[in-house]
Amino acid sequence: MKRETIFLKLVIVLMALPAIAISIFVVPPMTGFVGEILPKWEFLKYVFMLTLYGSAIAYFAALYQTLKLLGYIDKGIAFSERSVKALKNIKYCALAITVLFILNLPIILYTAEVDDAPGLGGLGMIITFGAIVIAVFAAVLQKLLQNAIDIKSENDLTV
Repeated sequence: MKRETIFLKLVIVLMALPAIAISIFVVPPMTGFVGEILPKWEFLKYVFMLTLYGSAIAYFAALYQTLKLLGYIDKGIAFSERSVKALKNIKYCALAITVLFILNLPIILYTAEVDDAPGLGGLGMIITFGAIVIAVFAAVLQKLLQNAIDIKSENDLTV
């Protein structure tokens, strides 16, 4: 492991820890609370739980792809199709998180209104917009990296 990426890999692992804690300790009680405030629509608590766990899975997949990308940088193959594929997967994970949180946004906003917690609604919107920003950034990097690979392959073919 090279010194340049060891700090970034440590940060990626530390980013996973709060998500694991939230998935274990916050999501189940919050799902129960959603079931309590929406007794007519009992099924929404399961939709809420599935979308939160689905977004957690997408988040962990994106972190894994980021670790793979850092591994490619360590190996000196950052300008490869594997890196482009990792960025593409990160983009899809961020888009999945966006879609899942957009599906959850009405439930989150209603829960925030009932519980008189406006920060909860803001948090849901921040996560949604943050995932959109990450998806756009990954798409731009993917396009730039693909162009760099194409230029490199053209230069390798030139005599």
